Amino acid sequence: MASTPTPFTAASEPSNPSRRHFLKTSAALGAFAFLPSSMLWGKSAPSSTVNLAVVGIGNQGLNDLKALAQSGHCQVVALCDVDLRGPHTAEAQTLYPKAKTFVDFRKMFDAMADDIDAVLVATPDHSHFSITMLAMSLGKHVYVEKPLAHTFGQTQRLIDLAHRSGVVTQMGNQGHSGGNYFQFKAWTEAGLIKDVTRITAYMNNKRRWHGWGATVAEYPSEPLPEGMDWELWMDYAPEHPFSAKLHPQEWRSWFDYGSGAFGDWGPHILDTAHQFLHLGLPQKITALKREGPNPLVYPQASTINFAFEKRGKMPACDVTWYDGTENLPPVEPELGTLQTDPHTGKTARVPFEIKRPGKIIYSKEHVFQGDSHERILQILPYEKYMDMRRKLPRFPQKNSNHYANFLLACKGQEESRSPFSISGPLTQVFNLGCIAQRLGGTLKFDPKKNRITNNKLAQSLLDPTPRPAWQQYYNL
Repeated sequence: MASTPTPFTAASEPSNPSRRHFLKTSAALGAFAFLPSSMLWGKSAPSSTVNLAVVGIGNQGLNDLKALAQSGHCQVVALCDVDLRGPHTAEAQTLYPKAKTFVDFRKMFDAMADDIDAVLVATPDHSHFSITMLAMSLGKHVYVEKPLAHTFGQTQRLIDLAHRSGVVTQMGNQGHSGGNYFQFKAWTEAGLIKDVTRITAYMNNKRRWHGWGATVAEYPSEPLPEGMDWELWMDYAPEHPFSAKLHPQEWRSWFDYGSGAFGDWGPHILDTAHQFLHLGLPQKITALKREGPNPLVYPQASTINFAFEKRGKMPACDVTWYDGTENLPPVEPELGTLQTDPHTGKTARVPFEIKRPGKIIYSKEHVFQGDSHERILQILPYEKYMDMRRKLPRFPQKNSNHYANFLLACKGQEESRSPFSISGPLTQVFNLGCIAQRLGGTLKFDPKKNRITNNKLAQSLLDPTPRPAWQQYYNL
């Protein structure tokens, strides 16, 4: 049973000695800890190299680390991971032998707070929050993998502290610095994308839990690998035994630790629509389908509808999410492509075929289709696009990528494109969607009060109480 939710406002300071210690570390940095990043860097910012610490150095963390380093704007000074002896963390340690290594991110900050300018957080979803809150409280810029946090309340606190601290923030939805970002921005500003009434979003690739998740009755238990800090890995979340079904990559399958297909792919599919259509938070979330529902593991397939209210002159908009290998969204026949049979000479419309994760955006005048990440939109059907292509608004083609954008923002040369003020509300849509995938039914949400009004259990899942040792990060 979920615990009672905690309020989103900071509470009084607990007496935990580690909390006092890192606040002393903050104080050692003087007033700089909560000054805007531009003041932290000062006039030397443009020519500075960013000293980067990395928390979570395997798998996606390794990919992020390489991309940040290859930008030429940073030097890696610290590597931190709860499983430094695991084979998935070996390459990062080999690539950066001069970087200091740590198992515990708190000890890293204790030892190196003065030597770190920015932090990459690429740990499992459930542990983003604590690391990022501590880093921002110490005045460190943060690049955090998607989704931003595991719960709605955690995300709200990250948005708030990012605003108060003034540090540079970036969520790791890499396509948000690619062609789709600049195209969507230009097309909405030009009035081509307008009056959007519904969006279909889909991710139908096979997921890790497909085939076993529906039958899971309890968490499996296996011997803990030597040298791994499992207590630290669990972070704020409920305690469960170690198993290969959790670490190093299977954690995404479980409600207590991951965010399923929606939290994993939604940031790459719905990011530009959410930002430039000013969707905000939905009024209602409905689980239209849950195939193989399980109290512990995400469904084998799900269809979730989000109802967003009217925003200014923008009409109300329904966003419907489809995941599961066979759970394909319906696509209107008239959106297919006209093709002529070379043998008969007859022309017929071939249905649009969904091949990759993506979305279809329906407005009163046009229908747009786009895949995930940076892939640009096309107008459907194809012959309509061909008629319009020469008059379509242009958009910039050469821009810094997502990693360079973050580091250049740290140096005061650009503004980050997916700061917490933008990626936070986007993440909260996923936080709400994951609750609907878990419980089913319809959830009524009050966007002004940040409350689910018709389901007490769902309301408690917005902001579950952390394990006692982790409460201190909620109070920053």
